[in-house]
Amino acid sequence: MARKILAAGNWKMNMTPTEAKTLITELVEKCKGAKNDVLVCPPLVDLPAVLEIAKGTNVKVGAQNFYYMDKGAYTGEVSADMLKDLGVEYVIIGHSERREYFSETDEIINKKVTKALEKGLIPVLCCGESLQQREDNVTFDFIRTQIKIALRGVSKEDMTKIVIAYEPIWAIGTGKVATSEQANEVCADIRNCLAAIYDQETADRTTILYGGSVNKDCAAELFAMSDIDGGLVGGASLKSEDFSIIANA
Repeated sequence: MARKILAAGNWKMNMTPTEAKTLITELVEKCKGAKNDVLVCPPLVDLPAVLEIAKGTNVKVGAQNFYYMDKGAYTGEVSADMLKDLGVEYVIIGHSERREYFSETDEIINKKVTKALEKGLIPVLCCGESLQQREDNVTFDFIRTQIKIALRGVSKEDMTKIVIAYEPIWAIGTGKVATSEQANEVCADIRNCLAAIYDQETADRTTILYGGSVNKDCAAELFAMSDIDGGLVGGASLKSEDFSIIANA
């Protein structure tokens, strides 16, 4: 089953609102007519400006995080309703940096996935192993556990609304990239896991991205693999020329 490629840019904690305006203006122009779907996920304070400039273009906008409660005394957090009211369509959930630096557990990630779906946001669900886990040959078991817990209570119908991003922690921001074969092998196993939870049709329809130092030089080879449907791009998404190349890879 043919799945369209998605080039998703995670800006992380980069770009002031002023800088974001410049970048999204350049991206909108350079990604006009891109053959792949295009998504950018700026910091929360940049969202209004980015959404305004991207409105009516082929560039979709997502958030990097949110809290799973609807409202209340949760200082510093934002809700799914707040993101929806702005016009956000996607939200990254379970990024390794959220797991590591902010102690997000698989159970918290599951709450975020189900809340995002309830509110009509498209989750970009991240999973991935550390270098130690890869060296211990537990990559597949570890990632399957992440996926199974994150998808608890998610129906077959809702699964078709989720994007999964495989991001080996050892390749994020390190300049190291898993070989195309290594990345594809894990993405294929994630698809097999989805087939076991749901069915093969659901698995075949799910977009699975690779995220781990994806750049303009390796994107085409990665995206050509059988089970890789695009990339969750970090540093290269902050350079309009590089990201436009990835958007057409």
